[in-house]
Amino acid sequence: MSNTLTAAQEGIQAGTWALDPVHSHVGFSVDYMAGSFQATFAPFDATLEVDSSGAVGLAGTARADGIKVQDENLAAHLLSPEFFDAEQTPELTFASRSFQIEGKDVAVEGDLTIKGISQPVRLSGTIGGPVVDPYGRERINVTLQGTVDRGGFGLDWNVPLPSGEPALANEVALSAELALIKG
Repeated sequence: MSNTLTAAQEGIQAGTWALDPVHSHVGFSVDYMAGSFQATFAPFDATLEVDSSGAVGLAGTARADGIKVQDENLAAHLLSPEFFDAEQTPELTFASRSFQIEGKDVAVEGDLTIKGISQPVRLSGTIGGPVVDPYGRERINVTLQGTVDRGGFGLDWNVPLPSGEPALANEVALSAELALIKG
């Protein structure tokens, strides 16, 4: 028997929980040469739906051209067909197939779509709340992490270092901090 509880058992009310974009972020990091490269997307959207039985669904979207990096030239390269191909596939999406809550821990399985290619992804993290904010709104916070192989999405660009090793790793770490408000 599973110890996984429904959202209702954890005190999360049924209904739609909308993103508070001011207190949220989504991004990724990938090893690049001797360090790591990090980027975020803004704006983006996410919605958590809790049905009357306590089952949870999470969906999110981000525009490829909303990528935030430290250099305009790099941003242009990331928007090119070698990476996100923003002109042909302007949107990245996520849709959960399962969302399990056990105490404050969450496990999410879903489909991530980048460049029009959908791949399964597993995310894990925590859920905080619910709490009522100073304005009378009920809030929860979902923090998620996971990894994907960028090659599965057709993000194959790379260059060799003098040692022969690739400059850019294939494994990409995903992260999301979602502040959600009950609608």
